[in-house]
Amino acid sequence: MTTNSTEAGSAPAVEQIELAVGGMTCAACAARVERKLNKLDGVQATVNYATERATVRHPAGLDPAELTEAVVRAGYTAEVHRPEPEPRDDASVRVRDLRRRLAVAALLAVPLGNLSITLALVPSLRFAYWELLCLVLATPVVFWSAAPFHRAALRNLRHGSSSMDTLVSLGVLASYGWSAFSLLTGGSSGPGYWLGFGATAAGADAVYLDVAAGVTTFLLAGRYFETRSRRSATDLLSALDALAAKEVRVLRDGVETLIPVGALVAGDEFVVKPGDKVAADGTVRRGNSTVDTSAVTGEPVPAELGPGDRVIGGSVNRSGRLVVLATQVGADSQLAQMSSLAEQAQQRKANVQKLVDRICAVFVPVVLALAALTLAGWLLAGEPGQAAFGAAVAVLIIACPCALGLATPTALMVGVGRGAQLGILIKGPDALEASRRIDTVVLDKTGTITTGRLTLTAVHPVDGVSRAELLRLAGTVEASSEHAIATAVANAARAELGELPEATAFEALPGLGARAEVGECAVLLGRGRLLDEHGVGVPPETENLVRDNEELGATVVLVAGDGRLLGALVLHDEVKPSAKAAVTALHALGMRTTLLTGDNERTARTVAEAVGITEVLAGVLPVEKADTVRRLRAEGRRVAMVGDGINDAPALATADLGLAMARGTDIAIRSADLILVRDDLRVVPDALRLAHRTLGTIRGNLAWAFGYNLAAIPLAAFGLLNPLIAGAAMSLSSVLVVSNSLRLRHFTGTGPQ
Repeated sequence: MTTNSTEAGSAPAVEQIELAVGGMTCAACAARVERKLNKLDGVQATVNYATERATVRHPAGLDPAELTEAVVRAGYTAEVHRPEPEPRDDASVRVRDLRRRLAVAALLAVPLGNLSITLALVPSLRFAYWELLCLVLATPVVFWSAAPFHRAALRNLRHGSSSMDTLVSLGVLASYGWSAFSLLTGGSSGPGYWLGFGATAAGADAVYLDVAAGVTTFLLAGRYFETRSRRSATDLLSALDALAAKEVRVLRDGVETLIPVGALVAGDEFVVKPGDKVAADGTVRRGNSTVDTSAVTGEPVPAELGPGDRVIGGSVNRSGRLVVLATQVGADSQLAQMSSLAEQAQQRKANVQKLVDRICAVFVPVVLALAALTLAGWLLAGEPGQAAFGAAVAVLIIACPCALGLATPTALMVGVGRGAQLGILIKGPDALEASRRIDTVVLDKTGTITTGRLTLTAVHPVDGVSRAELLRLAGTVEASSEHAIATAVANAARAELGELPEATAFEALPGLGARAEVGECAVLLGRGRLLDEHGVGVPPETENLVRDNEELGATVVLVAGDGRLLGALVLHDEVKPSAKAAVTALHALGMRTTLLTGDNERTARTVAEAVGITEVLAGVLPVEKADTVRRLRAEGRRVAMVGDGINDAPALATADLGLAMARGTDIAIRSADLILVRDDLRVVPDALRLAHRTLGTIRGNLAWAFGYNLAAIPLAAFGLLNPLIAGAAMSLSSVLVVSNSLRLRHFTGTGPQ
């Protein structure tokens, strides 16, 4: 997948490409690939070990082959990642291979361990050539089961680098080599074994065949369960792609034709039968049905849809037959954008992960040096060679930084995937980090706290003006606007009067109203402040009407024509049923809530009191919203902004954390850090709770991984950890980190699931 973007000014064009990288076995590998790519002129690369992908920004015109060659020179494989209709499940192949190798290792290592330990401790049970039997049992484990470690270590050696496989391979081969040397060269009266005799002299513990086989078994088990767990984490994200329909029944010339969904274009009409997935976003033209959107939006209750209603691709038709007009297809559909955002989220790295990657890049060489120092230190201290060797091997094995490399990306993958299931799209780790210190949640009113579907409930013409004339003038002006108030007024006027004439010289006045010419009449429509600015007088009885309705939470629009007041229109916007519960949940999280709106103070306070919001910032023009958020931040607050419209986009971008309702505009969604797909305001506290939980999981993983290495290496160096125990502990640390991340799959929201 390649996208082009041109930087502002005269900066060169930049392209982005995604590479699938093979052969990485630890975070040190990912760091090495990243360094190799970033050495190319103008290239900025981020490599994710958990997803085995590299996201590369490079100058336009650079041949992708240069990028893949750089990865190959580092000792790994690479190809341009292209989404496939039926994606290859490489993880399944790796899982099967690891399972076979693990089975062989376990079948041979268990009797080997029992045999070598028992006969070493109970000399009377020894029999002729039992040492040779141990060597025979260990050899397939060391050279076949552990082959992936050795191949990776050799590849690293050819490229002058090292990884955790270097540590494992060295530890296993050193244990096996030391044992074989002792068996073949040791005398019956000296330490070690001699094949011609069925007896073992003092120093039987100098043989580490059981360690070589046992460490291989433990590490293979760890890698097997780690690979399976990582696959489970990735499955949460790929589940989004699985929601998309593969075929669609398109209506062309009145005939239903089954075609691949990729051939559907905007403007086509398609049929959705009961049980079918909706193939694209669109509008219902004919039919009525119950549609289940839970897989896409997290909405637990199926929606009743009819002509004129919007339907989302990926949702499932439960009952009647629908004919849908496709409006957004392919990459433009909401489901495709959700999937794309989820992919982008896992490609980006948290700041703490960048630090971890730098540590992992130098960790393996440091461990090799520590193992050599451990061996030298024990020998210089006059300790036996087998004790020095055991301590050095334990350092090699226990220090593998796998858990460090998996700590952040696995938690992020599971958190992003679980969020998508609940209707919460996390754009990246920076959103999680921003959520940590949020103490104030600012909520837009229209479309966020309220439904955004205004209804004209009363028409009050002044004396001498008819209801029909007032509606005709107001509806004609508002028909040229896309504002929620304008839509309500225009729809009501059409419903009562039929088709409306066309206005001329229309001008929207953001935050105030609009003006236009209808025939020979210059119409002004909006708030009292707008009429005041144009010298239109408002009599006391109309002012009282405005005040009384605003105190009830209504919106009042004043209409003037040719410089005189013509009347007032009263509109109501219902508060969302979930708003009060959402605000209560935010307060339970310790958040301050603020209502930010362009409406007047009285209307805003009525809505705020209805849902439990204590702080109100009313009368804020759209251009002032971002400044208001900036002022709150200057006061020391950490602000999350929740909105859904074009006029919210600057405020969303200005806030520490922007949350956009997905039913809002594209520009608002692009400006946000978290996108809320579920049409239930309780998704806001759910999103913050999920962000906190995911961030907490990342921090817990890192605390465990760092703590494990800091504690285990000194213990191994001082001979307090047997190499076999070291291998088990290293494998267990990686499995624990991934398993801890997978606990996020069980996160539940406050709203209905």
